[in-house]
Amino acid sequence: MTKYIFITGGVVSGLGKGIAAASIGLILKNLGLKVVNQKFDPYLNIDPGTMNPYQHGEVFVTDDGAETDLDLGHYERFTDTSLSQSSNTTAGRVYLSVLTKEREGGFDGGTVQVIPNITEEILRRMLLSTEETKADVIITEIGGTVGDIESLPFIEAIRQIKYKVGEENCCYIHLTLVPYISTANEIKTKPTQHSVKELQELGIKPDIIMLRTEMPIDSTTREKLAAFCNVDSAHIIQNLNAKSIYEVPLQMEQEGLGKAVCETLGIKQSGCNLDDWKQMVDRFNNPKQAVTIALVGKYTGLHDAYLSVVESLVHGGIHNEASVEIDWVDAETLSDDAAAAERLKDADGIIVPGGFGDRGIEGMIRAAHYARTQKRPYFGICLGMQIVVIEYARNVLGLADANSTEMNEATPHPVICLMPDQNGKVRGGTQRLGKYECTVAPGTKAEAAYGSQTIWERHRHRYEFNNAYRSNFEKAGLVIAGINPERSLVEIVEAPDHPWMVGVQFHPEFKSRPNRAGPLFREFIRAACGAKR
Repeated sequence: MTKYIFITGGVVSGLGKGIAAASIGLILKNLGLKVVNQKFDPYLNIDPGTMNPYQHGEVFVTDDGAETDLDLGHYERFTDTSLSQSSNTTAGRVYLSVLTKEREGGFDGGTVQVIPNITEEILRRMLLSTEETKADVIITEIGGTVGDIESLPFIEAIRQIKYKVGEENCCYIHLTLVPYISTANEIKTKPTQHSVKELQELGIKPDIIMLRTEMPIDSTTREKLAAFCNVDSAHIIQNLNAKSIYEVPLQMEQEGLGKAVCETLGIKQSGCNLDDWKQMVDRFNNPKQAVTIALVGKYTGLHDAYLSVVESLVHGGIHNEASVEIDWVDAETLSDDAAAAERLKDADGIIVPGGFGDRGIEGMIRAAHYARTQKRPYFGICLGMQIVVIEYARNVLGLADANSTEMNEATPHPVICLMPDQNGKVRGGTQRLGKYECTVAPGTKAEAAYGSQTIWERHRHRYEFNNAYRSNFEKAGLVIAGINPERSLVEIVEAPDHPWMVGVQFHPEFKSRPNRAGPLFREFIRAACGAKR
């Protein structure tokens, strides 16, 4: 029988439920169980695909093309499992499904209500992963904070589910904040008590309470919370601040989280072997060198907008036994070539990640020009690859007004543009989303990185390299290092006579793992280490 774990949050938002869910997934996977994570978000957007990165952070894309919450990136990186559309559900998607069914007469004229119609649709989606994956354990994170009006249908759904699958197959974990008052030198448990009380009033008694804290929890505090919250004291798990998110699973296992979950669900414990993970964390904590990577972007005010890129750079650092310091560079501050040179002169490598719209584009082009002419390692992802093409067109091909039609529809040299079958369609309906094949040219840096001439990577973009200019670029020396064989679309470009300047149309950050760095991130950091030496 599949077991179900539900993670809720209390007191405040932003406590790290996603990291907690991912950590539980890693621990249970290393007990020999097949684990799948999923997240249910209470906002009314259908998905985060059209949301402002400053509000929601990055959009994580799965193999099947789902635009999902960034926490799915944590799930995949920790459990090394490829997730799907069914792993992320929003209230908007739930309501849309129910109302579409109502418009089609699916309720035979009956009144459509939150209970039972909305909650039944939530339950159907919660159980969908079980049918698709045949997992031993499904870990479901409920977005938001207990007490929020919009999350009530989801809380009601996870209350009801125990009657469908059996109470012995359900484990409820509540993550709360235990604030430390420095002036009183005292940890306060009252917010957690109130949050648990609110959860119990909604019909859910937590089996495990995780305490997000910056100070260690003593036995007296643990016993106090156990008594007031009606939870076994061994199931009160402290979640201390860690040096990195990759230390959290080790701390959680040491705290007895795996044992508590197994006791609750009746899972036979066979010993959790996290040796590989410990070795990876040890390499992270004990680097032999350090590099500085300038991340030139347009959403640098919120680092979560580039979360997977940053984590992938860290993965590349772990592989090369190097600590990676990110220098956040707002592209709009690179106002001219002199400003770009001055701002980027101390960077061992430059990365330009994805993005939409024309803001900051000229600054990114100057960053690419600096990297190319100064032989500085450069990695362009999605928009960053298009920036390489535009810069090369302007400064090598001599097409001074070259641009992308996304930035300038009237450009006389649209080296980046929409494909003919995309014109006239609305944004979102024409994006290339999900996993696509790429044929890698032999003898290129990309082939050296992947060790293969056939790769599959995830995409999220609309505009493409304009093949009408392809022969011009090739004659001028630009290396076309990767092609999508289905539509002959350019996927990878490399600058000639350069130590390491690679642009890719796809998003390799979505498949990088802490103990198995994405090939291009691994080689980019290697090149940056070489540049520093």
